[in-house]
Amino acid sequence: MREALSAFWLFQGARDDVKGAGMSDALTDMLNSRDWILADGATGTNLFNMGLASGDAPELWNVDEPDKIRALYRGAVEAGSDLFLTNTFGGNASRLKLHDAQSRVHELNRRGAELGREIADSAGRKIIVAGSVGPTGDIMAPMGPLTHELAVEMFHEQAEGLKAGGADVLWVETISAPEEYKAAAEAAALAEMPWCGTMSFDTAGRTMMGVTSAAMAQMVGKLKHKPIAFGANCGVGASDLLRTVLGFVEAGADQPIIAKGNAGIPKYVDGAIHYDGTPDLMAEYAVLARDCGARIIGGCCGTMPEHLRAMRHALETREAGPKPELEQIQAALGGFSSAVDGTETDGTGPVSRRTRAGGRRRS
Repeated sequence: MREALSAFWLFQGARDDVKGAGMSDALTDMLNSRDWILADGATGTNLFNMGLASGDAPELWNVDEPDKIRALYRGAVEAGSDLFLTNTFGGNASRLKLHDAQSRVHELNRRGAELGREIADSAGRKIIVAGSVGPTGDIMAPMGPLTHELAVEMFHEQAEGLKAGGADVLWVETISAPEEYKAAAEAAALAEMPWCGTMSFDTAGRTMMGVTSAAMAQMVGKLKHKPIAFGANCGVGASDLLRTVLGFVEAGADQPIIAKGNAGIPKYVDGAIHYDGTPDLMAEYAVLARDCGARIIGGCCGTMPEHLRAMRHALETREAGPKPELEQIQAALGGFSSAVDGTETDGTGPVSRRTRAGGRRRS
């Protein structure tokens, strides 16, 4: 009897450690049945094209312009995405306070997820609704005013709204600080939700707060409530992002890897920001991302439905190849923005082939 009880409590503890990232959630089921999953593209770029004004809160459109949000989601699904993110990136109390909407966190997140559920459930195939959770916009203590407890509270409030709206998984993205990433993990556990989490490596192979690909892989491995998948999004270009993906692989990442790179490089043209990545370039990026080791592949800033269609076609028609060398990535997608990937100086790994390079937020 004693042995049986001990076994039960060992099982219970193991189950609690992975609660929300277990075997029964929709995303894990899809990963178990597929070699790759195509995620969606940009949110901001598409909404600006629909008339969103610079400085306005996109999340308010979940209530004020629901047909446009439906069109955003539907555009990704019809282009071939298996997973799309909700229009809730800035849906936390800190960011919404800038628009006097801090009291509407639950409402706006719930509505963003409900609209997503509506589109996903009418798609005729399995589609994952991922509840987007962006950074708070505040600096973590002791350098700034954001304490761990407050960050957890804000992320938890947002998570509960997304859960109520029917999101399959929380999708934490564009994070720079490890402390904020850990707070989001804790909030996901409180909400009893599976989650994924990406960081943005936009500073010579590091996040703005100095995290490298190797350091992120190590951090994820130590979390009690681990993400289903982790990786990188946004940054300074598709080439850099794939170098970061190679860094995750070389660090021995256990979880599936996410690659969500921008559609080329932003350029200021006629008073507006445009991304120069063509559908052909993003098709090359998608195939290379898969060959680098990514399982969930999508686009970030500037990625439109036409890019997603090209990415889907390439992933379906081109056979998997060996892990690419940096020279191959550079030749296909353009040069790197820095000569190093960040891991060569922080003790997380030796200088490797990933440090050789040439010359160059989810919107």
